[in-house]
Amino acid sequence: MPPTLASLVRHPGLKLSVLAGEDRLETPVRWAHVSELADPVPYMDGGELLLITAMQIEADDPEEMSRYVRRLVGAGVVGLGFALGVKYAEVPPALAAAAKEEGLPLIGVPRPTPFIAISKAVSAAIAADQYRAVTAGFEAQRELTRAAIGAEGPTALLARLAAHLDGWAALYDASGSVVAAAPDWAARRAARLTADVERLRSRPGPASIVVGGGCAAGAAGAEPAEDTAVADRVELQSLGTGRRTRGVLAVGTGAPLGTAERYAVHSAVALLTLTTERSRALQDAEQRLGGAVLRMLLAGEPDHARAVAGRLYGGLLDAPFRMLVAEVPSGGGAAQQPHAAPSAADEAPTEAATTTTASASAGTAAGEAEACDPLATLIDIMEAAAARTGESVLVVPDGGRLIVLAPDGGAAVMACAEHARTVEGRRGTKARPRDRTAAAPSGDELVIGLSAPAGPIAAAAAYRQAEQALSVARRRGRMLVEHEQVAAGSVLPLLADDAVRAFADGMLRALHEHDATGRGDLVASLRAWLSRHGQWDAAAADLGVHRHTLRYRMRRVEEILGRSLDDPDVRMELWLALKATASGTSA
Repeated sequence: MPPTLASLVRHPGLKLSVLAGEDRLETPVRWAHVSELADPVPYMDGGELLLITAMQIEADDPEEMSRYVRRLVGAGVVGLGFALGVKYAEVPPALAAAAKEEGLPLIGVPRPTPFIAISKAVSAAIAADQYRAVTAGFEAQRELTRAAIGAEGPTALLARLAAHLDGWAALYDASGSVVAAAPDWAARRAARLTADVERLRSRPGPASIVVGGGCAAGAAGAEPAEDTAVADRVELQSLGTGRRTRGVLAVGTGAPLGTAERYAVHSAVALLTLTTERSRALQDAEQRLGGAVLRMLLAGEPDHARAVAGRLYGGLLDAPFRMLVAEVPSGGGAAQQPHAAPSAADEAPTEAATTTTASASAGTAAGEAEACDPLATLIDIMEAAAARTGESVLVVPDGGRLIVLAPDGGAAVMACAEHARTVEGRRGTKARPRDRTAAAPSGDELVIGLSAPAGPIAAAAAYRQAEQALSVARRRGRMLVEHEQVAAGSVLPLLADDAVRAFADGMLRALHEHDATGRGDLVASLRAWLSRHGQWDAAAADLGVHRHTLRYRMRRVEEILGRSLDDPDVRMELWLALKATASGTSA
């Protein structure tokens, strides 16, 4: 505890006496300051014990003393020490009355006690308090370290931290979900802070925010959060060594943190960061192993893949899994060439693989991508969901795309689907399979293809299915398409491609040029004839012309294009060209 007026009065060497304000002696004293100025307020910082001899003030003037004491109280002075036997043998009644009226403690300083003795006593008490705080902080660090390396890991660390703070503590993973809390009831309190945790996660680390009471006394650089209607004071600290947040620590107390408590929280942040950031060498080794296992699966060598994977991937290869391929399109809806599946002869992926098991940290993600990276966000979400349920997932960042193996029906796949629904709902482009007008994703949004359930022996087929679903997702303007949905809807939205439209325009250009001269309506006639499957009477009736006129026009189409309409391939190409060039690809 810092020195107080009461501790100074009890000091045997100072022999101080209390003349007013006996009920406010427990106020902490930040410093002892001597000033004979008539107005020392401009030089006060708050929390001082002001020491005076009254050489420059009229201490027996009631009005002057009322103004003087009122200014001291307004400046945050916590006590007034008056030297007895210097100018005044006793404290003037006007000063004593003003101190009592304003509630300012008035301390009598006997002639044998120099002011410097009081200053030294305050300084020594402050130094002793700081030493106790540092010592307590180091002891807390040792206790937290022992807890962190124990069998219970972060759970035990949170329990020790909560006890040290006389409050509660909670840990959030990289997706913002509560993974541990102490005491047990704190999980409910922590769940109410998800919006503030999300706000903290969106900022580059390290960062902190304060929620609830005492925001003004928070950590340096901290911002008050949205949830201020709470009785306790909660501080949120980001975890991680890079700019991306790997997790969040929340601590709740009844008052702002003291020096010792601050040391403990900083120690906990460092230790939890170590638990969420695995050894770089170990991570790189696991990444290369995961990439090798994937390449073996895609090369049709499931037995070798299983042998290499060993126990690292748990039961991932022993049950049906889903293959997921995700990427951020380089342009809104533009066609992209399919990627070749990684083969056993390939080098390791551009970004190495990561794995998550029940014992792995939920917040681990490949590389040091920024928090706004959609691929990194998807990794965090799927790995956090897998860690909460003890699943194993294989995550292989491959250049600008992501390949994931996850258990069929597991938490990781469900978290991915829920994330896609949330994002689509937020951007307002959720399209049904038959919706052919959905806007394609913009360049900073994610598209995902998900295969049907498969086993290790069918990994290559699952990869092709995921690629196909990814292509359909890109065309339909969807964030996520499962392979079962590939055949749903119409083929016409797949024609919404610049290359297809260019082909269609080239194929029909001669007919459009002919019609532009006013010598006939060959394009409309061709569309009507094809839509009626070559039935002359029905097509002529639709056009309102004689069937002989329609026959003549179709002969002109053949002459201009140099192709026979008896060829079914030609009719198919012409029909698709007409649909591709129609406004909005309307059926």
